[in-house]
Amino acid sequence: MLITAFGSAARIAKTAVEMARQAGLKVGMIRPITLFPFPEKIYREATARCGRILCVELNNGQMVEDVRLSVDRQAEVRFYGRPGGTGSMPTPEELFVQLQKHYKD
Repeated sequence: MLITAFGSAARIAKTAVEMARQAGLKVGMIRPITLFPFPEKIYREATARCGRILCVELNNGQMVEDVRLSVDRQAEVRFYGRPGGTGSMPTPEELFVQLQKHYKD
């Protein structure tokens, strides 16, 4: 499974990925530096080997559509996010729970 996130969400996701790996889950991460131009080739190549990606965002899902358009046709894209300006940032533990949930589904 892959997780993708940018900005502040990427720092949180990185810790969640480390927690998942310590728990024995095979999880990788893509952290785009810029969203324009969108790094389509990286997503397509990564999802040719991995069939599931969790897109984590601190907004209402503006990046998830770009991810869906970029991945391998067989890949499943899932979304987890919320507006970041509300003062409720997800914790690494919360993202770890989401990784476990989506890893097993």
